[in-house]
Amino acid sequence: MLGAVTLCCVVVAGALALYEPVFGQAPERQVADSRPVEAAAPAAVRVVGAPFVPNVNPRER
Repeated sequence: MLGAVTLCCVVVAGALALYEPVFGQAPERQVADSRPVEAAAPAAVRVVGAPFVPNVNPRER
């Protein structure tokens, strides 16, 4: 039963995918802006707790 439902859903989705360009509107052409991106100063981040120090030698603590 699950296989039959899956097969029906696949058939319906495939049929709709074939007719999508006919029924849907044509997508608008997207053109990238030639303006530079405004890179604002990054916001300050509040660090809570002790800074992370990697344990490169686990035998020595």
